[in-house]
Amino acid sequence: MIPFNKPYVTGNELTYIAQAHANGHLAGNGQFSKAFLTHSCTAALEMAAILSGVGVGDEVIMPSYTFVSTANAFVLRGATPVFVDIRPDTLNLDETQIEAAITPRTRAIVPVHYAGVGCDMDRIMEIAGRHDLLVIEDAAQGLIADYRGRPLGSIGHMATLSFHETKNIISGEGGALLINDPRFVERAEIIWEKGTNRGQFFRGQVDKYTWVDIGSSYLPGEIVAAFLWAQLEQADAITARHLDLWATYHDAFADLDHAGKVRRPIVPSECRHNGHLYGLVLPSLASRTALIDRLKARDIQAVFHYVPLHSSPYGRSIGRTVGEMTHTVEASERLVRLPMWLGLEDHMDAVIAEVLAAIGSADGP
Repeated sequence: MIPFNKPYVTGNELTYIAQAHANGHLAGNGQFSKAFLTHSCTAALEMAAILSGVGVGDEVIMPSYTFVSTANAFVLRGATPVFVDIRPDTLNLDETQIEAAITPRTRAIVPVHYAGVGCDMDRIMEIAGRHDLLVIEDAAQGLIADYRGRPLGSIGHMATLSFHETKNIISGEGGALLINDPRFVERAEIIWEKGTNRGQFFRGQVDKYTWVDIGSSYLPGEIVAAFLWAQLEQADAITARHLDLWATYHDAFADLDHAGKVRRPIVPSECRHNGHLYGLVLPSLASRTALIDRLKARDIQAVFHYVPLHSSPYGRSIGRTVGEMTHTVEASERLVRLPMWLGLEDHMDAVIAEVLAAIGSADGP
């Protein structure tokens, strides 16, 4: 069986976990979790939503082609997600559709860097600046990738990362909140510390700590953070291997792309991606389904991706859609993601051969 994903370990994870135990501190905010690490990217998004100040009656613009946490974080604050279409090339938020979705109730834009390929952040930040909106980057898939030389997650006012086991750099479950606007740093720490000024107390800034704001238990435990540290030490090497896997797929399917039988990923010249995932866009839902079924019959796990939020039961009831969602629907119906994990090098020839055999025939899969 060739799975879609298989978690990778560097070799130092257990060493650092043992060190965390020896330090006698397994709860969060210890030696390994000094930054705004969170127990998930979902938690980081929820922190960002609180910091944004959105509430009932406010609107937040985002793509429909994303994971539910992108929307849930703001819905939990009472805000309305406003869904717009994605670009057909990168499958990122279509920056040309944003202004049509802005109303007097709009408070933020949430671009999602799909597959570690950056959104057009120059245009998004320009629009946000003219309309006095916050930009919160969902960079769950974007670690060690950049846009015009700037790391994804460093451009908007805030950003979130994921270290879920399906990502390049992992801790099982885990995330981080990145703060790029100094206005939000002090309150972020308070929210992270369950609504208390505990951090200020330990720095000697107050004589005791107490409840001063809303917050929650967003910290990861030290064991999770220790595992993550071993991964981060090897982040560049891990990314380089992902990019090699990505390039092997990309070269193998060039002829299919040129023949119009698939569409390979498109990475704009201004973007440096991280090889997070490799997806092929098939001609139709039927051809995508046939390919997935054929690979499954040969013990190769390939999967589709998101069901668009605007078409989901809760998305229809709580959200608002602006414009046609043509590319969102097409991506949902036609994209197939191939296995991508470190160690796949020994199995790639088999995966590629099966895809070529399925799609390379005149009749397609």
